[in-house]
Amino acid sequence: MSFAEASLFWGFLVVYGIIMYALSPRSRNAASFYKGADDSGKPVSQWSLTASIFISWIFAKSVTNAANLGAAYGVTGGLAYATYWLSIPVAGYIIYLIRTQTGARSLQEFLTSRFGRLAAVSFAAAILIRLYNEVWSNTAVVGGYFGLPGEWQYYTAALLFTAFTLAYSLKGGLRSSIFTDVIQAVVFVFFVAAVLFLIVPANDTSALLSAGEFKLNAGADLLLVAGLQLFSYPFHDPVLTDRGFVNREKTMLKSFVVAGLLGFVAVFIFSLVGVHAQLNGIEANGNAPAAVGQALGMTALFFMSVVMMTSAGSTLDSTFTSLSKSIAVDLPQLVRSAADKLPSMRVGAVVMVAFAILGNLPMFAGTDILKATTVSGTMVMGLAPVFLFYGFTRWSPWSFHLSFWSGIVLGLMLAMGLIPASWSIGEGHYAALLGVNAWGILICTTGFFLPLALQRLSGRHTVSTNA
Repeated sequence: MSFAEASLFWGFLVVYGIIMYALSPRSRNAASFYKGADDSGKPVSQWSLTASIFISWIFAKSVTNAANLGAAYGVTGGLAYATYWLSIPVAGYIIYLIRTQTGARSLQEFLTSRFGRLAAVSFAAAILIRLYNEVWSNTAVVGGYFGLPGEWQYYTAALLFTAFTLAYSLKGGLRSSIFTDVIQAVVFVFFVAAVLFLIVPANDTSALLSAGEFKLNAGADLLLVAGLQLFSYPFHDPVLTDRGFVNREKTMLKSFVVAGLLGFVAVFIFSLVGVHAQLNGIEANGNAPAAVGQALGMTALFFMSVVMMTSAGSTLDSTFTSLSKSIAVDLPQLVRSAADKLPSMRVGAVVMVAFAILGNLPMFAGTDILKATTVSGTMVMGLAPVFLFYGFTRWSPWSFHLSFWSGIVLGLMLAMGLIPASWSIGEGHYAALLGVNAWGILICTTGFFLPLALQRLSGRHTVSTNA
């Protein structure tokens, strides 16, 4: 990269950070900082919420993964990864039911009322691990457009990007995050369209949209995994679920449905970058967008970097605000049964700074960004029965724990390579992942209903004895 080209990339990174900080609103009270309301207490509008959900779930690692899967499996790979976005309407509808049927003001409050405080604490620990992974997995993608892992440019860009995002997150918390999400969504859509303007004319459209096969060993196994995780994956991400409680129920539901459908389309469209690489013999080398950008020239590479910075920024600021709320607000309420009074903004700011530092440590160790999605999604498969079948019980802590911890154990076994080969379904790259999720959801569901069945049997036995 020449000096002029390097100046363009570094210059945009600096200008981006300055503009985001200058435009983001400053929160003047805790309700604004933690709940996204304006200074007068008015909640976020429907379309701002829609844009925020849409762009905050378009992670930099996600669009990179979508393109990589497109390069590996054609449109099948793109559809597989885009399917995860259909979990947004699923989450929105279930949160709608929870809010209207139970009156809960957060998922932690709902879990405490149905399954006990220990269940809510266990859930909180799982989402903190998820949020921790979101820091490094997004900053690392941005760094990849400035250098290779191990090079000073890679780490400097990632850390500078972190610092800029942290600065405006500290300024306004969730209010700032949602406001800048709207800007980032517009920029993202514009530059994705610019990338497609370069990609589509360079290929035969029919070939671009028909590349790949719907076979288990050609990416369809991951498509099935995504379908199985639709009912559990979104609930361990407070970046999404926190936004389910910041506006009226029907307004929230509409925002979730529209954002999910738009996200599905956007991620699939971006996966065509990877399909282009496959059709034109471009080696993805783990980063299809960067490889395609380099092959098409500096303009395309710059467009790709803008897409990554805006998507990473929207996710990272949302991660910081969710971390601050989880640790400063939710956990103290669980542990001490605290009142509704929110802590000072300073407490949340300290949490953000701490995780901005700690969250980047895995980047220096070297990690696989796809595993940040697939492994964590498998570990929380036990949340599906909890949120789908909560209506079958008024109070059953064991139902939560048998379901939740079964998923955690199976996810850890998968990560450590301890799953028997006989569990695999098909012979594709994701055969073991598909097998664990398919058999695992049955195990978790059985664990959820087992205490309820025993309660019913015990009750019948008591009635029979009394008779």
